[in-house]
Amino acid sequence: MVQQRSGAAGGSAGAGGGGVRLGAGAIASLVGVVLLAIFMIQNTDRITLTFLFWSFTWPLWLFTVVTALVGALIWFGLGVMRRHRRRTDRRAERRD
Repeated sequence: MVQQRSGAAGGSAGAGGGGVRLGAGAIASLVGVVLLAIFMIQNTDRITLTFLFWSFTWPLWLFTVVTALVGALIWFGLGVMRRHRRRTDRRAERRD
């Protein structure tokens, strides 16, 4: 005989339902990726970039992806540096 829990609707992802829950950061990241994809699809023109004595032509979508990746790497690197600094500060406080 099969017993059902009281109040459990079939397949609900409520408390203890085992459903996937996304945090605010994950939702913001997904929205950002979707907006970036839409921007890339709409901007397929080729652009010429000139920096100092270099000059090259790229599709605008590729430039957008490279810029986003560089920004993400810088953001990640700053977070790693901040966590490292806080960890070393906490260790120094424990020694005192």
